[in-house]
Amino acid sequence: MAKTSITEQEREFIINAIQRGEALPLDFREKLFPTIQKEYELTYAGKMRKQDILRGEDGVMPVPLQVEKVFNGEREIFEDGWKNLIVFGDNLQFLKTCYQNEDELIKNKVKGKVKLIYIDPPFGTGDEYEGNKGQKGYTAKRKSADFVEFIRRRLVVAREILADDGVIVVRQAFNFGHYIKVILDETFGKDYFLNEVVIGRKREGAGSRSKLDVTNEMLYFFTKTDSFNINDVFFKRPLTDIKWTSFLMAEERNPKERVFLGIKLFPPKGQHFSLVQEKCDKLIQENFLRIRCKACATKYYYAEDNEDLERRIKKKTDKFKFYDLTSDDNYFGVKSLKKCFSCNNNEFVVDYLGSDNIKVNNNWLDIRSYSSTTGYPTENSEELLQRLLLLTTNTGDLVLDFFGGSGTTAAVAEKLGRKWIVCDIGKLSFYTIQKRILTIQDSKSLENPTKKYGKQAKSFVTANVGYYDLNKLFELGKDKYTKFVLGLFEIEVYAKPQKMKNYAISGERNGSYCFVWNFWDLKDKANLDIDFLEQLHTDIGGQIGSRFYIIAPANAVDFISDYHEIDQTRYYFLKVPYQVIQELHKEQFKKIRQPQSKNKINEVEDTVGFHFMRQPEAQSKFENGILRLLEFRSTFAEEGTNREMENFESLSMIIVDDSFNGKEFTMSAYYFAEDLLKNKTKKKATKDEENEESAIAEDLKHQTELQIPIPNFGERIAVKYIDIYGNEFTEEFKTN
Repeated sequence: MAKTSITEQEREFIINAIQRGEALPLDFREKLFPTIQKEYELTYAGKMRKQDILRGEDGVMPVPLQVEKVFNGEREIFEDGWKNLIVFGDNLQFLKTCYQNEDELIKNKVKGKVKLIYIDPPFGTGDEYEGNKGQKGYTAKRKSADFVEFIRRRLVVAREILADDGVIVVRQAFNFGHYIKVILDETFGKDYFLNEVVIGRKREGAGSRSKLDVTNEMLYFFTKTDSFNINDVFFKRPLTDIKWTSFLMAEERNPKERVFLGIKLFPPKGQHFSLVQEKCDKLIQENFLRIRCKACATKYYYAEDNEDLERRIKKKTDKFKFYDLTSDDNYFGVKSLKKCFSCNNNEFVVDYLGSDNIKVNNNWLDIRSYSSTTGYPTENSEELLQRLLLLTTNTGDLVLDFFGGSGTTAAVAEKLGRKWIVCDIGKLSFYTIQKRILTIQDSKSLENPTKKYGKQAKSFVTANVGYYDLNKLFELGKDKYTKFVLGLFEIEVYAKPQKMKNYAISGERNGSYCFVWNFWDLKDKANLDIDFLEQLHTDIGGQIGSRFYIIAPANAVDFISDYHEIDQTRYYFLKVPYQVIQELHKEQFKKIRQPQSKNKINEVEDTVGFHFMRQPEAQSKFENGILRLLEFRSTFAEEGTNREMENFESLSMIIVDDSFNGKEFTMSAYYFAEDLLKNKTKKKATKDEENEESAIAEDLKHQTELQIPIPNFGERIAVKYIDIYGNEFTEEFKTN
């Protein structure tokens, strides 16, 4: 056996753990006994070693985060300056960026500091999931070993990000839950398995004639070490579980007697009353104890009089104490009595009622686990996340959900004063979460669902996996940067730049001039804003025609729209977010394909990273409440061919903000390309998803225009056209 190197600090930790009789963390056991096989493990094709995953042998490497927008304004900020984070991109790549811990946005703020990781990944069943209006949702495309390894690689990296006293919770169904449980045992150590919690399904059952209906799913709770925090959380006991019971226990005690409502009572032989007199007095005054006539069953409760008792019965918080009273019952409110008012009997029994609060256990079937406030398929309920966050975190703790979906984790963490990060690979998810946070003040309060939350969200950031620091952009140098971005956007480069006053025109795109924004000369004002554009238009606007292209870093462009029109000239912004990373890091990235129909929402893809963003081109009109898209083309050729994609063929979806405020894009509606087809090709029944996508693309090519009615529009609307590679073109219309 190879000699194992252990530091003095590690040695002391091990000795103390052994003396306390505690299990050693998995990392220590692997270091002490590297050649000893695990007690058990799941073996399958394609399984990678933990070390290889963390080293990037799976081909997934960390890349910087690119800030898209910082939502500040009058928003509250955490005392330490933390801003919550919505990330668009592949979650494994994002997790590795967190693990690397070098990106300035999250450096020393995330790794080892996440107190709760909650994920609800697709269940690896091949099933299709529906939205709240019956629309097809996403397909859990991955199955079997492929799905298990997909989840495992993310869990391996997630464990390294989790705080030592943190908890990870994974939601799964009956189909593959047992496999994921074994993977969690391997990754975190079976000694760190806390609980399997039972929650409800979205649908009532998943059975058939040959098997029992399935009405539940599971949450698997794991910790990283023995130092973890689980809070005491109480919930209201279901009314069906509330019952008056005997106040007697076995064995005799002295003194035997107790006084209830002024009557001295003795327990039967061999028994005793459950509590001492002082506690009996308190419970009787709070109506958790009552006495009942043995002869006629008349019930007596502590109260000033019958009128006071009726007030107690009607009190919302105390109604459960009188659940079994009917119009046929005799009952009275008294402070003391000697005999039964109904039959003059003086023999009574004592009834006891437990509290309506019960400590949370592993059965959570009392609450909904799904909801449908956003319309996003398989939306987790706020009740579920509220209980989970109260149980495992405290105010100010950091929560991570890297299968962000509809953003329930972020919304509940926001309402409970926790810090949060969510990540998802789907554009619809990204804009659903952004809308949910931007409008959180109008959502329901957790404490009182009949009221609105009423508070604006704290400051947060939207970002993409692929952030590029402007300082590194400067380091490329003017000539190298200019040459690189001109080639990137396929500009017809002039042999020598043409001078127009102080502007060097580098070439043409589609017959229109192209200018590379000279940020290197603008040290004091490194932003492309309206002042710069108006000055440019004053200087050369009469010489450049109806269209003018400006290449600039995405995080330096102050316009949400992808063009700005002055007089009859449109100034188009060709933004540079990801391309420079290729130049600096020499990494090859795989495209993330966005869906063209609802049944592909959030489909899981194992991507290496982003493709190099190339803005599509769109021509549209907004007239009389109708958005008419006349042309939409991506600059990519069809994958695997040299064929340029035809009009509309590459359209994935259109997202609309029908009351745009000029600053924050808040999605009001979305439309997949398939939704906009006038005449759909009748496809043969097939399980071949590629054929289904091809049929949609074929139908799109034959459309002359696509129309979207926007009936309830404000003074301004903003529209985002998204292609199948995730590229966006944004424009704004003023409607008055």
